[in-house]
Amino acid sequence: MAAFVDRAPLTAKAGNGGNGCVSFHREKFVQNGGPDGGDGGRGGDVILFADSNMHTLLDFRFHSKYEAQNGQDGASSRRIGKNGENLIIKVPVGTVVRDKKTGTVCADMYEKGRQKVLLRGGRGGWGNMHFATPTRQAPNFAKPGIRTEAREFILELKSIADVGLIGFPNVGKSTLLSRVTSARPKIANYHFTTLTPNLGIARVHDTDFVMADIPGIVEGASEGVGLGYEFLRHVERTRLLIHVVDASGIEGRIPSEDLDILNAELKKYGSLSDKPQIIAANKMDLGDGEEGLRMIRDHVGPEAKVFPISAATGSGVDSLMAEVARIFASLPDSEPFHEEELAPDALEEQGGFSVTMDEGVFVVEGRGAEQLISSVNFDDEESVSWFHRIMRQSGIIDALRSSGAGEGSTVRMGGMEFDFIE
Repeated sequence: MAAFVDRAPLTAKAGNGGNGCVSFHREKFVQNGGPDGGDGGRGGDVILFADSNMHTLLDFRFHSKYEAQNGQDGASSRRIGKNGENLIIKVPVGTVVRDKKTGTVCADMYEKGRQKVLLRGGRGGWGNMHFATPTRQAPNFAKPGIRTEAREFILELKSIADVGLIGFPNVGKSTLLSRVTSARPKIANYHFTTLTPNLGIARVHDTDFVMADIPGIVEGASEGVGLGYEFLRHVERTRLLIHVVDASGIEGRIPSEDLDILNAELKKYGSLSDKPQIIAANKMDLGDGEEGLRMIRDHVGPEAKVFPISAATGSGVDSLMAEVARIFASLPDSEPFHEEELAPDALEEQGGFSVTMDEGVFVVEGRGAEQLISSVNFDDEESVSWFHRIMRQSGIIDALRSSGAGEGSTVRMGGMEFDFIE
């Protein structure tokens, strides 16, 4: 069985757009053919796909960098470059994708078969056929395709389960799961027997729901103690929690204190403590179970739902599951995480630029500036005139003036230096 990994890095890059073509029509007996350079193709998108056959993020530990195909360059005779193929990345159902830089949720793959465009490919550049005008009949320049940037993400797998079994290590969660579902988790009489979340489907009165056995939570789990912190994320999607408590005290624990610690850890982690809860007082067949049950009921009050059970013998389990089915039927569906569009850096925005000083030189930086400078054929007078006009329209000239540039000031832009002309 593959190792269970529920957190992994991902670096993805959409395809670059193809460059526009500079070309002129060539035909016998046609002396001055017009521009016929085609546009570049669009770069491929990076698309996520929720695959129900995947259950771990282990693959991303060995292969974490993905890149979609670039668009092809345009060609003569108005031929448009081929679009780059989209790249589909398969992830387990329940995977949440966060932007590493900002921590925002970019995608929540909560449903089997869901697809989500994570990164869009760059647009193809215009061929020179688009720049022909009555006064510029032979444009000797074209636009390059949009270049995309690699982005870093964090993948987090949050199990899709309706009911979560939580509790301290060795309280009988795995035994209870194996009792009410077909799941066969590892069961042994020592702490942290369960190292990964186990899921099973339970059926009660024609109602089916998924139960998850979450690895044991200990005090300080929300701060990284024990295994709990690594797996508290698997409780986030559950709609109902069953606190499995050792009522027998056979290991010297106090059941009421265990409940307080569990709820405190759930509250520290987030809003997990707000979920509906049922208490399963387990191991009633061992030790001083009745005394532990009385202690639990006195501690939580008469309004709390407490069910004495023995997961090992099955005693009381039917009553517990009947109540779970009754509550479950009235609960709303769990809401997916709110997704936010990727916020590009200011200098990465298409058309964005900034003006800074570097030892007396005015430096214009940004994707928009780089895109503009790479479009220009400085050996062609018409192309240079077009460059000056776009500089004014885009606000670069005004920004340089505001920064103190004057006639003859040196400007650096996209690796080229030239004099500022009013």
